[in-house]
Amino acid sequence: MKKTFILIILLALAGGLMFCRQADKQDRRTYKLALTDQEVQDINSLVGKNELITRSYHNLMSESDQALSKGVEVPPPGESGGYEHEKHKQNYRDMKKTGIMFRLTGDEKYARFIKDMLDAYAEMYPKLGPHPLAHNQKPGKLFHQTLNETVWLLNTAQAYDAVYDWLSQEDRKNYEENIFNVMVRWFTEEYPHEFDRIHNHGMWMAASVGMIGYVMENQDWVDMALYGTKKDGSGGFLAQISQLFSPDGYYMEGAYYVRYALRPFLFFAEAIERNQPEIKIYQFKNQLVKKAFYSALQMTYPNGAFIPINDASRSMDINAPGMVYGTSLLYDRYGPDDNLLGIADIQNQVYLNGAGVKLANDYARKKVKRPTWESIEFTDGQDGKQGGFGLLRTGEGDDQTVLSMKYGVHGLGHGHFDKLHFMFWDQRREVIPDYGFVRWINIEPKFGGRYLPENNTWAKQTIAHNTVVVDQRSQNRGNRKVADKVHGKRFFFETDNPDLQVMSARADDHYPGVKMHRTLFLVRDEDMEYPFVIDIYRLESDEEHSYDYPLHYHGQIMASSFDYLSHDAMLKPLGNAFGYQHIWNEAEARPEASGWVSWLSGHRFYTWVFSGTPDSKFYFGRTAANDPNFNLRTEPLFVLRQTGQDHVFASVIEPHGYFSEAAEVSRNAYSTIRAIKVIGHNDTGTVIHILGDRDLEWLATVYNGENPDPQAEHSVRFRGETFNWTGNYSLSKIK
Repeated sequence: MKKTFILIILLALAGGLMFCRQADKQDRRTYKLALTDQEVQDINSLVGKNELITRSYHNLMSESDQALSKGVEVPPPGESGGYEHEKHKQNYRDMKKTGIMFRLTGDEKYARFIKDMLDAYAEMYPKLGPHPLAHNQKPGKLFHQTLNETVWLLNTAQAYDAVYDWLSQEDRKNYEENIFNVMVRWFTEEYPHEFDRIHNHGMWMAASVGMIGYVMENQDWVDMALYGTKKDGSGGFLAQISQLFSPDGYYMEGAYYVRYALRPFLFFAEAIERNQPEIKIYQFKNQLVKKAFYSALQMTYPNGAFIPINDASRSMDINAPGMVYGTSLLYDRYGPDDNLLGIADIQNQVYLNGAGVKLANDYARKKVKRPTWESIEFTDGQDGKQGGFGLLRTGEGDDQTVLSMKYGVHGLGHGHFDKLHFMFWDQRREVIPDYGFVRWINIEPKFGGRYLPENNTWAKQTIAHNTVVVDQRSQNRGNRKVADKVHGKRFFFETDNPDLQVMSARADDHYPGVKMHRTLFLVRDEDMEYPFVIDIYRLESDEEHSYDYPLHYHGQIMASSFDYLSHDAMLKPLGNAFGYQHIWNEAEARPEASGWVSWLSGHRFYTWVFSGTPDSKFYFGRTAANDPNFNLRTEPLFVLRQTGQDHVFASVIEPHGYFSEAAEVSRNAYSTIRAIKVIGHNDTGTVIHILGDRDLEWLATVYNGENPDPQAEHSVRFRGETFNWTGNYSLSKIK
């Protein structure tokens, strides 16, 4: 009898503990962020049957189990990029992953891991002050800047929602009082300006507060997240997406930061749709969510790497977490799209939710092809009237050739002084590149992985880009506040003819008294081995200036049409400011007339043919001068210098030939195009003469006036000859 009584007591205690742990399931509110029961059922039914779901499921389980095997560690705050910093980042990743696995499996080991982690943070977080190693950043408590803290909150909110029912009321009270309330107050009361700031940091802050607000059913927080700390629409999520993106969905800071901003953007958008569908977030601003994601996808090279304008990594690509989530999400919310199936094929995974199920099922049923994006122009600025970004493409799939030009807004704190800058992708690689940023992400010895001083002294400067520098000074004298007030101007963008695509833009407000106009042609010609580029860059001024045309390239120099003086005995920098101090002057020349220089990149040769005059100067440069801490990569460039008032730089970039070291084969190492001449230019038009082997000749014209019109007729007279054409440009083959 006594044993029976004890057994009854034990069973009652166990039942009470289970009841407490399950936290009144009959009163359970709907999951705010986590997988619904239907999503769990749909995913589990496909494990072992569907390729993408199975791979994604087992990868997530493996990563989650690895996190469990390492146990819980919550160290005190540490240096950016250091062990403690990286551990806190890994903790939020691990909590989010194990939260999903708990929903999918019901295995309490995943829930216990999250609970143990939150217990440790609840013990430590209230005792923390501002991070001691902020280095002029807006500090969090765990991290050196609030940005990282918001990323922690956004991910942890999703984990918290996944185990909310499993936790006891005491647990929830502990975490909400000692972590989430403290953190949200820090964001909204200590740094309201940062919260309402129109910037990717503000996007993260608003989204993270909104998501934990949904989980805790705190509508006050949600309203601040949506409309700003004043709740008047001057800040908050809706203001962020309205002002950071153009009507086309183009993101003002560039592709590298859009993939980062898209993560909170998309996660919070889905949270809004699930919790406040009346907002109709997916229809907001003419489906801006869709446009933003698709613009990010199209701001990529054929290998999936983002085009690295402004502060950017040259290796970041569409496998970034926000892009994987977005591929699944948009396929579900906006309907099937074969391009998204092709993106999923590159990513080789889906996000584990209902959207991922839908995409994975269609992927399994269809023959999937990788996407081939078309030429496209994006407008810039929240009104779409502040210049833009153009991409000319030719070819299919991985073998596309891509020519791009930047002529939009500056890009806030991550912007570079680089209007009319262009880049060229060919042969599955960058040929004419952008340097990107000067930063070694999360490498603690390199200033904790932060931006390095050379990001300002080199990477942002105009000479670090492929656009003209006036008087060896950067655009707007390197002053961001001035640069943010001006922008480039689109002139025309015409791609109807796949064999002749042309874009043209202007920048009249970046050097006082100097107007700049660049027109780029991407040409396919039956007499040429590969598509080639024609560049016509016109400058106007009432005063004499020094004009530098830099061309950055990847490869090894093969030959040139002119002699040069090599400075092999002693290297000196090309200048002492605005980035010139970081360029070694390795050699220089005076080409006197049209010249060319060639290099080998990969398996293909490239020749830059340029116009010149008797007073032209040519420099062979290389980066990493005045770099005592070895922060810069060593990369080559050419600089063509010209003095004058009005001037036209006319040039051609021709890919040609083939080289294989393994096969010991080399062919067509010399270009077909041998010279380019400026016939003349005035306020009506510019005329260029291009000469090649086999008696090949082309005549190119560009309209220089106002109000471009593809039907308008134009006529100019230079050197006793009249030139007529219809439209904004022409390219005629003389033979």
